[in-house]
Amino acid sequence: MQAGGSRELEARSYLEKHRIMELLSYLTSALLFFRPEKPREYLISILERLRIAKITGVAFPFFMDHSNIVAMFEMMDTSSKGTISFVQYKEALKTLGLLNKDEVLIDDGHIITLDKFRAEVNKRTEEIWSSF
Repeated sequence: MQAGGSRELEARSYLEKHRIMELLSYLTSALLFFRPEKPREYLISILERLRIAKITGVAFPFFMDHSNIVAMFEMMDTSSKGTISFVQYKEALKTLGLLNKDEVLIDDGHIITLDKFRAEVNKRTEEIWSSF
């Protein structure tokens, strides 16, 4: 039984080291957000664009462009105040696959504006892509 536990720990360590679960979470979120007609081809194209960006050194692809981020923010900002709550912010990051299940975000009391939301989405996306 011990050997099985050791293999499980090895597997978990490997997945963590290479950030595979974050990649899969992000890919799944992108797939569910965009709902492409041909999901397999869509996923392959994302991975291919990521590979090309890594090889050539060009910027990593952002699948949440400005209009997508604005649309998501506006859906959460139902009162049109230009801000969202910390809870909405945290849930949006989870939905997009940009928040690790073990990660704890601390509410610093600052309001979440569109600019802050967009910057965080882009920063976290780049962190995920750059690790591959």
